Amino acid sequence: MAHNQLELLKQRRFLPFFLTQSLGAFNDNVYRQAIIGLLFWLGISPEQRTLYTNLAPALFILPYFLFSATAGQIAEKLEKSRLIRITTTMEIVIMSLAAVGFLTQNMPVLLVALFSTGVQSTLFGPVKYSILPSVLKPEELTGGNGLVEMGTSISILVGMILGGLIFKLAGDQGPIVAATAVVLLAITGNLVSRAIPRAEAGAPDLKVNWNPVPESLAIIRLARKQPAVRNAILGVSWFWFVGTVLTSQLPTYAEVNLGGAETLYIFALALFSIGTGVGSMLCEKLSARTVEIGLVPLGAFGISAFMIDLYFARNGAAVASGLSVSGFMQQPGSWRIVIDLIGIGLFAGFFVVPLFALMQSRTPRNEMSRVIAGMNIQNAGFIVLAAVLGIVVQRYLGWSIPQVFLALAIANIVVAIYIFTIVPEFMMRFLSWVLVRGLYRLKLHGIEKHVPDEGPALLVCNHVSYMDALILAASIPRPVRFVMYHKIFNIPVMSWIFRTAKAIPIAGAKEDPDLMRRAFEEIDAALAQGEIVGIFPEGALTRDGEIAPFKSGVERILERASESGRPVPVVPMALRNMWSSMWSRRDGRLSRMRVPRRFRAHVEVIADAPIDGAAVDAPMLEARVRELRGDAA
Repeated sequence: MAHNQLELLKQRRFLPFFLTQSLGAFNDNVYRQAIIGLLFWLGISPEQRTLYTNLAPALFILPYFLFSATAGQIAEKLEKSRLIRITTTMEIVIMSLAAVGFLTQNMPVLLVALFSTGVQSTLFGPVKYSILPSVLKPEELTGGNGLVEMGTSISILVGMILGGLIFKLAGDQGPIVAATAVVLLAITGNLVSRAIPRAEAGAPDLKVNWNPVPESLAIIRLARKQPAVRNAILGVSWFWFVGTVLTSQLPTYAEVNLGGAETLYIFALALFSIGTGVGSMLCEKLSARTVEIGLVPLGAFGISAFMIDLYFARNGAAVASGLSVSGFMQQPGSWRIVIDLIGIGLFAGFFVVPLFALMQSRTPRNEMSRVIAGMNIQNAGFIVLAAVLGIVVQRYLGWSIPQVFLALAIANIVVAIYIFTIVPEFMMRFLSWVLVRGLYRLKLHGIEKHVPDEGPALLVCNHVSYMDALILAASIPRPVRFVMYHKIFNIPVMSWIFRTAKAIPIAGAKEDPDLMRRAFEEIDAALAQGEIVGIFPEGALTRDGEIAPFKSGVERILERASESGRPVPVVPMALRNMWSSMWSRRDGRLSRMRVPRRFRAHVEVIADAPIDGAAVDAPMLEARVRELRGDAA
């Protein structure tokens, strides 16, 4: 198992796929930019050039509408490494046709090949993201997705640069160089793909429906079945909308508003792409190797903040023209624009990577490829909508590009608030992430090894502070249903977080027997559905820093599960160094809390090997938790 996302690049389960994906994105953009380079090299009239440059993106995106439903079913039915080899073999054939187009300088042939490239990308799309949960553990999903997004961003950027330079640098040899480059890249991608290890099909018995219309509607409904996944997909599609509007405006923005030559557009695109790559890579560190959707609100509002500042940084035409990168950097306010473009990309990475990880972690394996195919259809729709709106607001409403950026920033805030209102889990995780990461530095032991990746489990832990549930939730890759004393559950503000996280309030038998009964029923139902339930068997916060005797409620939970014929594993856990927390009862009562002795104090979360729930009792679990915690109260 990789303990750092960069270690994945040394492992066969990830590296060949990463390289295959990056090479594919690189080759697609070399090819598309080389077509544009050929148009200029042939001296085609501006009217014809505009026709081809508008037709090319439409031809590439059309297969996503036509064939995504079929692609999702095929990706669900076939073993994934085999399907990737099929798609990279298709790429060799398609790029061979493209090579003929370059050598004969035949635009219709090149456009047919471009459409075919869209078909190949449509087929590869569902397996691109559905393979990651098959080869990565839940705690590696964020890091793995971050690497894929980083690799894709950089590959697109470098591909655009090199593809655009082929005809400028090669001159009369441009068609030969372009033809050779795209074929060699396709062959390289196919050879690398042969090293991808097997990843079993999600639904090998699935019967493929070849009619794209009803199947497209079916997979869109499938993608919308679970609210969290539905809105994660909406967020990803919105990311493509924002990215399409921004990147499609950059060439003109660099020329008109920044006063740059063609190289300045590439520089601006590079800033955004590098920012996205860095943001994607930082997600694992910021999330502490969990699927931390609390980063999504941070990403959304960060995008808007930097985009609004970009508007104010330069909202009119440039006073100079034809500036090189160095010339632009010498202009007043240039560094502000550079920081804004990097910042937009950085927070875009924070926004999209956790959404991919959430979608992968919450979608059943036998539906994932079809759900991703549904996402691709929606993404394509948002990309087309972005392109159309960009044209409408500028040609018919007369908006300047900075005004488009400002409107996009405001729309981004509105969409983000809409998503977070519908699924409050995003904001709940954001608040808990800010609280936990702001107050503590967590050190985890045994979480990856001992907390099950799937299926039911009961977590038992010592209870030291009002922050315990949030700390454990921030440490465990899977969602946890915590059982907590109803008075803690009802603490103002914190109550909203606990309710959104579907915590289960409980009271003592003498205090509220009806609430206790409902709590045990809800615990039983959660375990039956394969969820993780977390409990604090002491029944209350420690008053002296020591672990109190475990109550018999834990035995009752396990007995109910065993009587139903589905005993659950029990994972003993311990919190260390929490007694000095401002949220503990170290000072006797909450009204006299102190701040921690050290800001962002080190807190350790320890998990031990699961124990058969049918063979444990409360004293045994208490002894194990005491041993795990040791003397570090």
